[in-house]
Amino acid sequence: MRHLLVLLAASVAALCGPAAAQNRPPIETTKVEGTDNVYIFRNVNHQSMFIVTSDGVIATDPIAYGRPTGGQTYVDEIRKITDKPIKYLIYSHHHYDHIAGGMAFKEAGAQIIAHKRVKERLAPLGDPNTILPDESFDTDKTITLGGTTLELRYFGPNHSDSNIVMWLPKEKIIFLVDTIPVGAVPGLGMIDFYPLEAEDFIKKVLALDWDRMIPGHPGQPNGRLGSKQDAQSILALMQEASAEMKRLGMQEAKCWAEAEKEFKLPKYADWPGYQAGLPLIARRYCSLWGRGT
Repeated sequence: MRHLLVLLAASVAALCGPAAAQNRPPIETTKVEGTDNVYIFRNVNHQSMFIVTSDGVIATDPIAYGRPTGGQTYVDEIRKITDKPIKYLIYSHHHYDHIAGGMAFKEAGAQIIAHKRVKERLAPLGDPNTILPDESFDTDKTITLGGTTLELRYFGPNHSDSNIVMWLPKEKIIFLVDTIPVGAVPGLGMIDFYPLEAEDFIKKVLALDWDRMIPGHPGQPNGRLGSKQDAQSILALMQEASAEMKRLGMQEAKCWAEAEKEFKLPKYADWPGYQAGLPLIARRYCSLWGRGT
C-alpha cells in the first residue's frame, strides 16, 4: 500500500509540476485558440471540453471525483460564458476520476450520453456521485446542435473498455482522455489498460482528420494541447515497451518483481512521470507476455 501511495504521489507531482510552477489557479476556463465556441474547463489536474452553440451547450466529463462541489463549479463556469441551456453531458469512459459529479448537470437539464459499457460498469457499483447515462451507444453517435457537429467514436478497448473519442470535424479537434497522455509517460492508467488493443485504437485515432487534441489531463509542458506527433510517440512507447518485455523472456516466470527490476525504457527517461510510471508499464506488459492476461 505504501508503495502504491508513493507511486501515486510521484505521478501526480510529475503531471502537476509545470502547472504548479506557473502558479495556475485550481479552477480555470479557457477558449481554445482559433475557435469561436470550444472551451477547456480545468479542475486542478483534470480537464474537460465544452462547446457553446446558438442552441445550447455540449459538455463533457464533470471531473468532480473527490471534489464535492466540482460538478456545480463546472456548471457555474459554463454560466460565466453563456446563459444557453446545457443540453448534453458526454462521458469519456467509466472511471470515477473523470465522470463523478454529474448531478449538477442533470439538475441543469442535460442528457447524459456514454458508450454502452459505461452503464454496464457503473450500475453494479451504485456510486451515488456518478450518475448513470440516459442514453448509450455502441460504435458511433453524431450530436448536432446549433450548427456544431460532434462525432462520438468507439474504436475498441484501450485505456479502458469504454473509452471514446469525441471529434469536432469542422474544428479538427478531438477530446480524448488518458489513452494518449501528452508529453508524459503513462502511469496509473496502466492498471486496466488493454495493451495490444490500445495500439489498434491509437492507429484508428490517427486516421481521423484532426490537428489538435484536448487531453483529460493538461499536456506537458505548460498545459499544451496534443498533436498527432504526440499520439505517434505514445504508440511508439507502447510498442517498444511491449517488445522489451517480450525480449526479457517473461515466459520464465519473472513476473512481477524481477521483471520490474530489469525493465527499462531509457529513450523516455527524461519524460515527466518516467520513474513512477515505469514499474506500472512493466507490470502490465509482464502480465501480457508472462501470464497471458
